[in-house]
Amino acid sequence: MTLLSELTTFKIGGPCERLYEPDSIERTIALLKELENPVVLGGGSNILAADEGVTHPVVRTSGLDHIEFHGTAVRAGCGAGLPELARAAARQGLTGLEWASGIPGSVGGAAVMNAGAYGGEMSQVVTGALVFDGETPVTVRDFAFAYRHSIFFEYPSWTVLEVTLKLAEDDPQAISARMDELRKRRNEKQPVSLPSAGSFFKRPPGGYAAALIDQCGLKGLRIGGAQVSERHSGFVVNAGGAVCEDVLRLAALVRETVYKQTSVELEPEVRLLGRDWLWNF
Repeated sequence: MTLLSELTTFKIGGPCERLYEPDSIERTIALLKELENPVVLGGGSNILAADEGVTHPVVRTSGLDHIEFHGTAVRAGCGAGLPELARAAARQGLTGLEWASGIPGSVGGAAVMNAGAYGGEMSQVVTGALVFDGETPVTVRDFAFAYRHSIFFEYPSWTVLEVTLKLAEDDPQAISARMDELRKRRNEKQPVSLPSAGSFFKRPPGGYAAALIDQCGLKGLRIGGAQVSERHSGFVVNAGGAVCEDVLRLAALVRETVYKQTSVELEPEVRLLGRDWLWNF
């Protein structure tokens, strides 16, 4: 039996009783048709999984990791890793994904949440997606992208199978240099050595979650094994042996304190996965 802690970057989560890892789009579609209420899991980088695990079948898309280049157009499987895609594009002399080189998520998940960093985001490069809508594969070109949002939040039963992107030509050495600089900045400012789900809270209007958390004196706050990062307050990290309940209690305390002191309501970016499937805070 596989533990969800083995499938998520937070390294938290109980048993996954039924895990499927298809290696083709055709097999993925067949499984989605066959299974009842499946959970589709990509890189697991934006997920907090419940300690009791899940009873729903889990379809993990890591086998759908193909990357194809056609001039400046790119076609990538939903399970391809963002860093792998960014590095492959750099080798091809294609710019537009330098910001993604340090995000440990999958292409499909990144398209769903309009992932971004350092001024770049998926909305700038995504041109289309092959999606299974519950009955048949369809092509989507209108994504209604917004900050950490896409049309897929309105249609949670849809599954991204493949994403097409449009990049631009540039010198491979210049692209690599920009990626190296962003990697250096990330390593200096973010808690990359500890398990986390990336930025825990969305950016509130007119400000930054980390600045508000700092302002409220919450940097380093710890409950059980979960801690507000001492390096970057926008991250909640697994400082050792954290369980889901630790993170939930810590996040609740942070939100309550920030709201009381600043009247700003922080909205988690991380999504919860448990026996009631996948849902938002």
